[in-house]
Amino acid sequence: MRMSANELLGQLLDSGTFVSWDRPPVEPPITPRYRQELVDAAVRAGTDESVLTGEGLLRGRRVAVIACEFAFLAGSIGVAAAERIVSAVERATELGLPLIASPTSGGTRMQEGTVAFVQMVKIAGAVTVHKAAGYPYLVYLRDPTMGGVFASWGSLGHITFAAPGALIGFLGPRVYEALYGKPFPPGVQTAENLYRNGVIDGVVPVEVFRRIAHRALSVASGTVMPVSAEPGWAAPVLSPVSAANPAASAWDSVLSTRRPGRPGIRDLLRHVTHRVPLSGTGQGESDRTVVLALARFGGQPCVVFGHDRSGQRGEHTMGPAALREARRAMALAQELRLPLVLVIDTVGAALSKEAEERGLAPEIARCLADLVTLDTPTVSILLGQGTGGGALALLPADRVLAAGHGWLAPLPPEGASAIVFRDTEHAPELADAQGIRAIDLHRDGVVDRIVGEYPDAAVEPVAFARRVVLAVTEELAALRATAPAELRALRRVRYRRIGLTGVVY
Repeated sequence: MRMSANELLGQLLDSGTFVSWDRPPVEPPITPRYRQELVDAAVRAGTDESVLTGEGLLRGRRVAVIACEFAFLAGSIGVAAAERIVSAVERATELGLPLIASPTSGGTRMQEGTVAFVQMVKIAGAVTVHKAAGYPYLVYLRDPTMGGVFASWGSLGHITFAAPGALIGFLGPRVYEALYGKPFPPGVQTAENLYRNGVIDGVVPVEVFRRIAHRALSVASGTVMPVSAEPGWAAPVLSPVSAANPAASAWDSVLSTRRPGRPGIRDLLRHVTHRVPLSGTGQGESDRTVVLALARFGGQPCVVFGHDRSGQRGEHTMGPAALREARRAMALAQELRLPLVLVIDTVGAALSKEAEERGLAPEIARCLADLVTLDTPTVSILLGQGTGGGALALLPADRVLAAGHGWLAPLPPEGASAIVFRDTEHAPELADAQGIRAIDLHRDGVVDRIVGEYPDAAVEPVAFARRVVLAVTEELAALRATAPAELRALRRVRYRRIGLTGVVY
């Protein structure tokens, strides 16, 4: 049994809080036969159109909602339904409310022809204006969501989840078979398959989506919460000794960052709150060597993106999709006006035919360009290994932190040794000579702050992760007071000066 619009609203919103915004549907010129179809559809569905709009409370937070009703002419969207949707989006924007949309539709309404098809343009336009104003747009796809609905407002969410088993796609299976004389490949147009391929962020029942939406809206609100109000927050373990050990060689740091027990981005996220893991680029790509999430660091809301050391094995390292997912994180931060936290911990970008052909190098360049011009505070953390362009792509932030043993180099030391000496035995020597250590990067103005390891993050993973989270929290709090134009100007000056200390023209 498909969930009706009213059932969806009843499970998504706090009980008894929904208030309808709907007026009687507009009526474009229609035939008597079509008018009778509308009358019959209203009787079957118990609604006056294929969509309901209004507002309510979600765990006490005021939200605007749009929900399709599939029982009304298969949830199809014509002029009246589109006008209702656009009016609701515009009202949500005027009121400054986050908007949650839950489509379920066979697509545009065939009875109204091309004019119904073109309605998707004005719906997409209204949603885009809403997002440009800085207000969240969350999408929950139900079974089925097809055609122009999926190809417009169903695919524009800041975050997009779907109901288990939902049929989701562009071209309907029956249409495909009629056009091409063979069935559509099975298992493609399912919520689960789209999640695996990075088109949507997850597959959950509505009661779970309600919790996800609550956490996402808490972060997207931009409201800072005191640390004392953060559930489960434990104060970090601090040490009075120096954060960096100048006696440790660069090679010591390299070996330390390669230890199996060293904490990574997932360990950091265990010590933040309101986590909403997201997945993929939203454009049909997913790379399991990176992590994307909304979260609060000690009460500071932000978008988090970074390398996942646990997902990197042998030649399986970050590819172009990972960098496109990084750019999605940057766009999310920009649209939601949230700070961006980036975690660097990579053995390097993928070296493969596929990576070259899918544009690895151009994606590194685009990440750099996006980051240095972003209109929101940015903090980058050199958590462990920082190898090559894959690390550089996440580096140029307003504030750069480094773990005591973190390091940054154009190649792993073994690779540099192979170029200079045609062997790998000189790797320790080159590591020392290249100034890759956190303490060297701090001296050269690449790193602003070092988070200590006492003596090594691998032997104190919880304490170290908490120290990093606290350091990020402090940096985010300090950056919030700086205007976007000033952030961009300071960022430009910062990276313009790197390498010029002591240089005489």
